Amino acid sequence: MHVLVIDDDARLFELLASYLAQNGVRATAAPDGVRGLAALGAGAFDAVLLDVMMPGIDGLEVCRRIRLNSRVPVIMLTAKGDETDRVVGLELGADDYVAKPFSPRELLARLRAVVRRAQPATERERLAFGDVLIDVSSREVEVSGKRIELTAIEFDLLLALAKKAGRVIAREALLSEAGRSDVSVGERTVDVHISHLRQKLGDEAGRAIKTVRGAGYVLARDGG
Repeated sequence: MHVLVIDDDARLFELLASYLAQNGVRATAAPDGVRGLAALGAGAFDAVLLDVMMPGIDGLEVCRRIRLNSRVPVIMLTAKGDETDRVVGLELGADDYVAKPFSPRELLARLRAVVRRAQPATERERLAFGDVLIDVSSREVEVSGKRIELTAIEFDLLLALAKKAGRVIAREALLSEAGRSDVSVGERTVDVHISHLRQKLGDEAGRAIKTVRGAGYVLARDGG
């Protein structure tokens, strides 16, 4: 595995690169956003570790630019307790976040998880409801034949609902069902992402993704 570390903390990179190398992961350093984007455009990486706080272009803007033309897995490195950066990072398309200071062992586990999720399935799997088509292997979604852009967590939530269409999934269990039990950025995290998901699907009225008061969410089998 080859990862790009976009972080201006040279000492952190040295420590991290040494640990990753011991576990079969090669790391390349980019001390700022400009050089990070240039490195990503010039080479192939399996994932990006991206610091939020950097001089010049901050990590959130770098993440936004990465998502303009790449689906490479991105893990944001955020300040401990900074919930805003975590939420914004996920909404911009980051796949995960780790708060500093972090355990290198935990980071490696998160890194392997996001890379594993990003690997295409051996068989092409598609799910459909109403006028929505989900291509599981490519992680692409179309509405009435037109592709829409979802963040990583929005796609995972939609897929979890689609796989259990017609069955209510409790709000507190939905992240786990989506394989995102690692995400915990506030009590209303699921509600916020479901709201954004409905907007992108053109389902603002909640006819496809229904809210079951006091229980959770359910995807209508016929798409509403």
